[in-house]
Amino acid sequence: MTNEQLQTWVEEISLRSFGLPFRHCARFNSRLRTTGGRYFMKSHDIDINPHQLTAFGKEEVEKIIKHELCHYHLHLTGRGHRHRDPDFKELLAKVKGSRYCQSLPGSTGRRSLPYRYKLVCVSCGMEYLRKRKVDPKRYRCGKCAGILKMSSL
Repeated sequence: MTNEQLQTWVEEISLRSFGLPFRHCARFNSRLRTTGGRYFMKSHDIDINPHQLTAFGKEEVEKIIKHELCHYHLHLTGRGHRHRDPDFKELLAKVKGSRYCQSLPGSTGRRSLPYRYKLVCVSCGMEYLRKRKVDPKRYRCGKCAGILKMSSL
């Protein structure tokens, strides 16, 4: 599917589900990793993750488009367009859009990175697992205030 086909698809969904036209730009953005789509408040454009289309099909992407169109239409009308706003939740349920997109197969995301570093206290042997590299000279053991050393996992 091309960006032009996506644009017409978004325009059709907007008219069919919301009864309002979509007058801005919709495009695919392959750099999106952890989200299905994104609405830009300044330009009112919508980006859609093309990997969602290949992994889950048109039905799931249509739900993602409806989610982003909820942001779009509510923002343009000056109503609550954020995820926590009652207007957003109500409209999303009405048009049967998805609250969250499915995780892509094989993607770990930022939150589930395995621990890569281990700090060990020289005095008591307490271990501290870290996802990011830290300088052990800047820290002390929280249990006994001993010196920490970087160790291999």
